[in-house]
Amino acid sequence: MSVEKGVIGTLSRNRNIEFFILKNKTGIKAKLISFGATLVSLEVPDRNGKLADIVLGYDDLDGYIKDKCFLGCTVGRYANRIANAKFTLDGKEYRLAANDSGKHHLHGGINGFYKAPWQGKAFDKDGKSGVTFKYTSPDGEEGYPGKMDVSVTYTLTDTNELQISYEARTDKKTIVNLTNHSYFNLAGQGSGDILSHQIQLNADRTTAVDDDYIPTGVLKNIKGTEYDLTEAKPMGQNIKKFKLGYDFNYILNKSTPAELSFAARVVEPKSGRVLEIFTTEPAVQFYTGNFLDGFKGKGGAVYAKHGAFCLEAQHYPDSPNHPEFPSIILEPGQVYRQLTVHKLSTI
Repeated sequence: MSVEKGVIGTLSRNRNIEFFILKNKTGIKAKLISFGATLVSLEVPDRNGKLADIVLGYDDLDGYIKDKCFLGCTVGRYANRIANAKFTLDGKEYRLAANDSGKHHLHGGINGFYKAPWQGKAFDKDGKSGVTFKYTSPDGEEGYPGKMDVSVTYTLTDTNELQISYEARTDKKTIVNLTNHSYFNLAGQGSGDILSHQIQLNADRTTAVDDDYIPTGVLKNIKGTEYDLTEAKPMGQNIKKFKLGYDFNYILNKSTPAELSFAARVVEPKSGRVLEIFTTEPAVQFYTGNFLDGFKGKGGAVYAKHGAFCLEAQHYPDSPNHPEFPSIILEPGQVYRQLTVHKLSTI
């Protein structure tokens, strides 16, 4: 195991943005930057040992500063959508940025955690290498109450797992829902669409949504419908039955809340690469890159619609406005914790 670090660029006020490269004994290499606590590349061998970078990204810091698609970043304070860009907590209404269709709040706002300069510290011990990023979000940032201290730790193991663990503490009652927003293409970033990728999700229900992808409050049984992914099938098999593609919150089947359990498995048939996801979160947002519009990424790659998929482990969208959903409230003295594991292999 090893960790390499350096500086990728500089923000205003001479604030350096660092990069960290994690390597394991099987040849997997993960590169991260402190801007947005972002995963910028993940090199993984195929069944013949040939490496390819399987996450979308940019060649330089400027790309991430200008990014509008949340490539690889840590999303917060609240991942996914909040209806009408507002919520009420203990009788007080909090207004947020309406950065989704000019009406709703998305992924923490205009300058959410994904645009923040985090502080990174590397470690290399006990057969694991990694980096912990820390950020303090001030009271009122993006409209959210409470000063929040957040840490995100990426760990690469010799058993080919990329683990992402989160912690958060607040000095005032608030809400929190964190996730990683990496875009994956297991054939290699920029190699074309992901419609032949086989996906399986451990979920019998979704949160039903309106035309703006805002939950109606109904937990919808999807067995036997076009949403059903409990048995592996190509991502492209039913994708045209949806307005834009998949962009739905799948409620995971769990025997115990907050247990680390199987969420998803994706296989890319030609390369044989396999990605399995395990999480303590109650749901996963499955998204098929519906708004990728042909912009340039790493190495001149062109990222077109359905050129990648996201599996964002998180709580339900718009939970602050649905008290019947699992709680996203964090009180002073409590610790928010989450663990999501990306297990990499081949067939």
